Amino acid sequence: MEIKSDSIIEDTIRLLTSLDNAESQLLFHEENQLPSIKRLREAVDILRSIIFPGYFGEPVSAHSSLPYFLGVRVEKLYGILVEQIQSVLHLKSAESGNGKAHESAEETTRRFIATLPNLRRILLTDVEAIFNGDPAAKSHGEIVFCYPSIRAMINHRAAHSLLKLGVPLIPRIISEMSHSETGIDIHPGASIGEYFCIDHGTGVVIGETCIIGNNVRIYQGVTLGAKKFELDKDGNPAKNIPRHPIIEDNVVIYSNANILGRITIGKNSVIGGSVWITRSVPSNSRMLQQKAIESSFTDGLGI
Repeated sequence: MEIKSDSIIEDTIRLLTSLDNAESQLLFHEENQLPSIKRLREAVDILRSIIFPGYFGEPVSAHSSLPYFLGVRVEKLYGILVEQIQSVLHLKSAESGNGKAHESAEETTRRFIATLPNLRRILLTDVEAIFNGDPAAKSHGEIVFCYPSIRAMINHRAAHSLLKLGVPLIPRIISEMSHSETGIDIHPGASIGEYFCIDHGTGVVIGETCIIGNNVRIYQGVTLGAKKFELDKDGNPAKNIPRHPIIEDNVVIYSNANILGRITIGKNSVIGGSVWITRSVPSNSRMLQQKAIESSFTDGLGI
C-alpha cells in the first residue's frame, strides 16, 4: 500500500511542534527569545576587528580613518550585544520581555564596551609572549594573522569579561565557537593572567575553575582538568566547586601533560611532556616523564 507523503510530512510537523511532552521544554517559546548563534558569530568577528583592526575584517586604509572605522564597529557590536544579552536574561531572572531587561542589557553592554581598551592591552601581551617564546614566529603581525591561540584568547578574554558581568550562556557560546575553530577548549570561567602563550594549541583543555598566573606557556594537548567531582545531595556533580589546577607565574607545561584537581603548580616550574600530575608541585620544580622525576633548581641551575 502506498503511503501518502503529504500525510507523513503533516504528521511529522505536528509531532515536532507539539508542546505536550517533556522534551518540548527545550524548544523555542515565544516568551523566551533564544540567543542567535549567527548573530553572536557576527559579534565575535566585529570584536576581533576592533581589537586588531586591519588584521580581521575590512582593511584600514589610513590611520586617520581609524576613529570612523572603530566607531562604526563598536556601534554595531553594541547593538548586537544588547539584543543578545536581553535574549538570555530569562535564564537568570524574570526580567525577560520587559523594559527592565532591555535596560539591564544596555548597562551590561556599556560596561563590556568599556573593557575593550584593557582587553586589547592584555591580548597584546599574549602576542608578545608568543613572539618571545616561539622561534618560528617571525613577526607580531604573523602571530595575529596565523596563530590559533590568539583567536582563542580573543574569544576567551571577551567571554570571561561577559561572565564576570553576570551574562549567562553567551560566554559559553563564544568559547565554544573558538573551540570549534581552533581545537583549543577554554571554559570562560577560567582566570588567565597576562603574557599567556599557547604554542600550537590543538587539544588544549582548560577547565572552568582554573587560575593561571602571568607569563605561563603551555603546549598542545595539555589538560588542566578535574580529578573527581564532589556530589550534591542527589548524587550529581556539584556546581561551582573549585576543582581545577592553579598555575602560578612563569610556568612552562609541555605537550600532553595532564594536571588534574585543585592542586598548585608553583612559580618558575617546568612540567615535562605526557606527565600525569594529581598533587601540588613546589616552586622552582621540574616534573619529567620518566617516572615523574621531581627536582628543584635555583639560580638558573637544573635545566
